[in-house]
Amino acid sequence: MAKLKVGIVISGRGSNMAALIEAAQAPDYPAEIVCVVSNVAEAAGLQVAKRMSIATAVVRHEDHPDRESFDRALSAKLEAHGADLVVLAGFMRILSQWFPERWAGRLLNIHPSLLPAFRGRHVARQALDAGVRVSGCTVHLVTPDLDAGPIIAQAAVPVFPEDTEATLSARILRQEHRLYPLVVRWFGEGRISVANGHVDVKGLPQGATLLFSAEP
Repeated sequence: MAKLKVGIVISGRGSNMAALIEAAQAPDYPAEIVCVVSNVAEAAGLQVAKRMSIATAVVRHEDHPDRESFDRALSAKLEAHGADLVVLAGFMRILSQWFPERWAGRLLNIHPSLLPAFRGRHVARQALDAGVRVSGCTVHLVTPDLDAGPIIAQAAVPVFPEDTEATLSARILRQEHRLYPLVVRWFGEGRISVANGHVDVKGLPQGATLLFSAEP
């Protein structure tokens, strides 16, 4: 069976990108990373991808008059590399409606909260300000509504009284590096289906789509 071809889109250091590339190096992993595309030419993740022998490309948003024209150029680059699935990994741009419609059901994002709580930016700060005892991350399908697509899987972490924005963000990021490759594996195995706005992951034991970590 042919492996799922995955294109990753980044804007910065690409730590989730690196976790995905590393996971895809396992012989039994059912997906391969075919390209990493950034809207920022200086993104550190591009150099990381090159060192890991992954094709890279830059599509600068400054070179396009509006969001949709940029999104179309980005999509064309991903399609040129044969991507079946697009994974956003620290991509710091709001997409036009066109892009998630073009890649409907084949576009993933990871968000550093337990959605639907704490959408947008500065998520760890939002969690601390709200006084929650548990936070985490969510992998979801991307729709035109920001941080609102169908949830595929989540990972939960404790929030400690002494936490800062930096310490909580770091704890959540460690779980992102576990969760994202797992969800891409499920896509590669053909387990993911969506009906009535809800995701079903076939063949998994109950509760397998939620990871827990008690680590400090």
